[in-house]
Amino acid sequence: MLQLPESPRVMTLVPLEEAYELCRQVTAEYAKTFYLGTRLMSAEKRRAIWAIYVWCRRTDELVDGAQAATTTDATLDHWERNLESIFAGHPVDDADVALVDTLERFPIDIQPFRDMIAGQRMDLYRSRYETFEELELYCYRVAGTVGLMSTSVMGIDTSLGNAPWSRAQPQPNPAPEAIALGIANQLTNILRDVGEDARRGRIYLPLEDLERFNYTEKDLIKGVIDDRWRSIMRFQIQRARKFYAEAEKGIGQLSPDARFPVWSALLLYSQILDAIERNQYDVFRKRAFVPKWQKFLSLPIARLRAEVL
Repeated sequence: MLQLPESPRVMTLVPLEEAYELCRQVTAEYAKTFYLGTRLMSAEKRRAIWAIYVWCRRTDELVDGAQAATTTDATLDHWERNLESIFAGHPVDDADVALVDTLERFPIDIQPFRDMIAGQRMDLYRSRYETFEELELYCYRVAGTVGLMSTSVMGIDTSLGNAPWSRAQPQPNPAPEAIALGIANQLTNILRDVGEDARRGRIYLPLEDLERFNYTEKDLIKGVIDDRWRSIMRFQIQRARKFYAEAEKGIGQLSPDARFPVWSALLLYSQILDAIERNQYDVFRKRAFVPKWQKFLSLPIARLRAEVL
């Protein structure tokens, strides 16, 4: 577990290569499917993505990790000040050394990072979402922001606007699709983790959707699986897949060397939805996961899509 600083202090931080190796190890341990996709990137880009991932993970752990019980608004205020220090070129912790270097190499804006912290503030005070619009805002803040951060690293294929007949057209901007991929991933997480979240007193499925299918909070907490629940899950899975479909439209606008890993990550993560279906929508007692053999079989498909789409 990476430790957060309690207060600014003078300390000796690790060299740059050690900082990136730390980020690699954390990504490999806690995000196996995501890590597999990053291994398909160029060395510079994958290292940058690892640095971003670790910052995002540490941010998430403030409200979902071992320290969550002591996290307050003041904690998040302190974390945001650390963020400003990092963007000013002054790392606070060892992992920050890699992120500072990443910020020097890629044109990454601070706002998505601020928005992610705002998402953690939502988790401090909210355990229910009445409507999907409310949940979508949360999903943007905690995951759509990752799409924006990553797109700055992936790069845009500027050659798309160089043809004589397209020079009057604006340059590609896959930001909406990047956000859609983040939201799709978060919705997938929510569906996979329904049982775990309920045991922690959190229900992320919109209450309006539960009401639509006449399924109650008590039913969810008890883990009731019946026709009502299966209808809810089919509805939610269809919604998540629409976001994945929207995200697919932007991959062709990315730099060519980024398309294969992004296609791979999208295909691998979206298959968690297939696993939920194979488990007959039992997300209370069964963990939906994609086996290694299936992950590797997906790579040729991702390669083909990266080359032709």
